[in-house]
Amino acid sequence: MSKHDKIIIVGAGLCGSLLAIKLAQRGFKVAIYEKRSDLRKTELDAGRSINLALSSRGLLALERANLKSSILQECIPMRGRQIHPLGSESFLSPYSGRSTDYINSVSRSGLNIALLKEAAKYEQITMRFETPVVDVDLKKAAITYKSEDETHQDKGDVVIGTDGAGSVVRRTMMKHTPELLFNYSQDFLRHGYKELSISPNAQGQWKIEKEVLHIWPRGSFMIIALPNLDGSFTLTMFHPFFTEVGFNNLNSKDKVSEFFEEYYPDLLPYIPHYQEEYFNNPVGTLGTIKCYPWQAFGKTLIMGDASHAIVPFYGQGMNASLEDVRVFDEVVETHGNDWEKVFNVFQDERRENADAIADLAIDNFYEMRDHVDDQAFMRKRQIEMQLEQQYPDYYSKYSLVTFKPELPYERAMIRGRQQDEILLKICQRDDFEQIPLKEYHKKLMQLRS
Repeated sequence: MSKHDKIIIVGAGLCGSLLAIKLAQRGFKVAIYEKRSDLRKTELDAGRSINLALSSRGLLALERANLKSSILQECIPMRGRQIHPLGSESFLSPYSGRSTDYINSVSRSGLNIALLKEAAKYEQITMRFETPVVDVDLKKAAITYKSEDETHQDKGDVVIGTDGAGSVVRRTMMKHTPELLFNYSQDFLRHGYKELSISPNAQGQWKIEKEVLHIWPRGSFMIIALPNLDGSFTLTMFHPFFTEVGFNNLNSKDKVSEFFEEYYPDLLPYIPHYQEEYFNNPVGTLGTIKCYPWQAFGKTLIMGDASHAIVPFYGQGMNASLEDVRVFDEVVETHGNDWEKVFNVFQDERRENADAIADLAIDNFYEMRDHVDDQAFMRKRQIEMQLEQQYPDYYSKYSLVTFKPELPYERAMIRGRQQDEILLKICQRDDFEQIPLKEYHKKLMQLRS
């Protein structure tokens, strides 16, 4: 393996910064180009933070880079969903029947800053900010970028695009569709998101339960809340655009006030500043991007959101991108700097898994919005908790995806959907409580035979 190879990475987000660290740990030279300013020196725009749920797949990738323990210090564990139905008492729906299984609330910008600080420790890594890449020569592994209104070029042995859902590297690949037979799809939900917040109390503590993910499900829309280390919560409204109570129609203070008083009366005491945040913070879109191939001419590759952007409802977008880095590093370990081989093996291993988690994220949007307080769903969760407590070999669909990082997403999806079909069918029966737990377990284990 030649340690003299130079890898150009376009995009210094979570995926790109961790990738740079792993490549530097293997001795490669890395040049990162990022269109945004340096997060270590600037503040994130208001309303654009969306807290992230860091779980086992992301933690395994961080562990392989010797970063897991330090990053966990920046996290708050969340052990389940605290459901707040309209007009009735809230209740806890644990993520797992095993007390050791939980996810972690982490600030997107805080995690990115931690990774950038780590990357800065490696002399093999150079980082340029406020330098948007405007073109890529896919065959020569060369980029054109702008800096201070001047155009410059750089050339590497390979270029890897980790530049997010709006990837310029992917757009360049699309221009070569006839040569690459490049397929691309973009599918937006008819929903968007807007951020609100709950401030800490006078003692700097959390005003509502800290170690859970809160959900206020309201049929076609919902609000979720994730805790922050400073005692605050980041709230995200997931909301349609075009209905009577959609973002496009909630365009006056009176309408917004009437809406929150009707649908979120239990939340209002905690968000006295919601009107200001509602009208000051932007509305974001939610979409899924799928494409193939992920590599071009053995010289250029895309990964992370650039190749498989997903909606945030399984808490796996970041985890999938970090897992990309782990899998890519394992392929490099096997095939060295035979980049064409590495790129092809990587994309063939990851594509179906990326498609699977994209589909599961859409499924979970409807589950969180419509079914978390549904009777059959609650029965199913009750059985799943009991099974996980009593049978170490049983994992629910959610647990297969979230707490079994060694199991590829596609296999987790297939097995999980089969399990759900069996359990939901039984839980719709009036006598479901009379069925011995071992019978549930027996039926589910037959799926593996």
